[in-house]
Amino acid sequence: MERASGGRILVADDDAAICTVVGEALRRQQHEVLTVGSIAALRAAMPEFAPDVLVTDVIMPDGNGLDLVPELLADAPGLPIIVLSAQNTLTTAVRATEQGAFEYLPKPFDLEELCRAVADGVRSRRTAGTAREADRIDESLPLIGRSAPMQEVYRTIARVVANDLTVLVLGESGTGKELVARAIHDLGRRRQAPFVAVNMAAIPRELIESELFGHERGAFTGAHGRAAGRFEQAQGGTLFLDEIGDMPMDAQTRLLRVLQSGEFTTVGGTRLIRADVRIIAATHKNLPEMIAERTFREDLYYRLAVVPIALPALRQRGGDIGELAQHFLDRAAQEGLPRKYLDGGAVLRLEQHDWPGNVRELENLMRRLTVLAREDVVSAVLVEQQLAGGPRMEDERVSGGTETLADAVESHLARYFAAFGRDLPPDGLYDRIIAEIEGPLLEIALGAVKGNQLKAAKLLGINRNTLRKKLNDHQLETRRLRQGG
Repeated sequence: MERASGGRILVADDDAAICTVVGEALRRQQHEVLTVGSIAALRAAMPEFAPDVLVTDVIMPDGNGLDLVPELLADAPGLPIIVLSAQNTLTTAVRATEQGAFEYLPKPFDLEELCRAVADGVRSRRTAGTAREADRIDESLPLIGRSAPMQEVYRTIARVVANDLTVLVLGESGTGKELVARAIHDLGRRRQAPFVAVNMAAIPRELIESELFGHERGAFTGAHGRAAGRFEQAQGGTLFLDEIGDMPMDAQTRLLRVLQSGEFTTVGGTRLIRADVRIIAATHKNLPEMIAERTFREDLYYRLAVVPIALPALRQRGGDIGELAQHFLDRAAQEGLPRKYLDGGAVLRLEQHDWPGNVRELENLMRRLTVLAREDVVSAVLVEQQLAGGPRMEDERVSGGTETLADAVESHLARYFAAFGRDLPPDGLYDRIIAEIEGPLLEIALGAVKGNQLKAAKLLGINRNTLRKKLNDHQLETRRLRQGG
């Protein structure tokens, strides 16, 4: 039987006129209503009708509705039961409460008040149901926190674990998008099959299709044998496409075809392979903006965002910070680091921070504190020092203001690696770091010689053609032209 937009309401009263009036009033409120006139009929209707709320009279021809309440709650825990009674005594009211009734209304009752009580009961029933779902899921989730934004995340996860709908996890870097993907996999029907994660930002653009779909021998230079792609590796399980916003347009087109047809071919292959995988994608980017800029396919977006899950930033779930922080301290202790605890001032200071690096930043801070804090209980003072960058090193080069370029690079790289916690940064780190250093070096050298490329090339010790190529690679010449340089 299909559920109405309101709730299912079972009304039990031996007065036919009351059943008619109450039934019509509740139906106008978009509830589905079934009326019965006896205890026997009530018992018979309960299993099949499965009401969200029961409204029952006390005195019935074949028994007492109030006496039946404990029995009904034993069979249907949490069922809101509204008791109506012409025995308008304090004893009846108290007994109704003691028996577990949701509400007690004396006859004659106000019809609007009854309708409000029923609406409250429906909300209570459904909230309790989703909360129980969330609690059950939460027990198994590698996610910490009971704030309202996280409860909504848990409820959404609870609704998608039983099906294979495509999920798009949205959120800032460090909010735990892969943890959500793993939770959906681990709690779903594919839990015994592989969970394969691939980071689009970490794969060279020219290798993305081969990485996803595999390749045949000779498909391209260096393809010395057949290689299975991530789709094949994840067969029967879940494929997590992290940083989907970094996928090139040509790869987006091929991914869309796979999602539409459920089949793919390897690079250089012709045999169709069935893609028996659940797709979960994630990104910190604004995909609608990318669609407007024509850097992300709109049709692929709608294929991926069947069920979107928006992860809140840590600053939006301040009530979870203390619990999260202690969780990370406890986990560090399990790994052999000194056990630490936070005092109230430390938790308060953590809650005041805006956490641009989100949960990952908090985890890394807790790991530093387990090493740096001499006392077992971490104070607000030590938290403040670490949030401000830590106490100054006693190295004379740093304190004396003579920090070398190597010192600065080493410090930057240490922070960069720390941001990934126990994971490693994406592959290709050397080229990315060199590119980061090369761009500012070129720009500052050009500025020092007032844009004269011959002088800049001589200053840098490279020929002019090499300089022009590097300027083009870093789009510095284009930028200078836009700025009127």
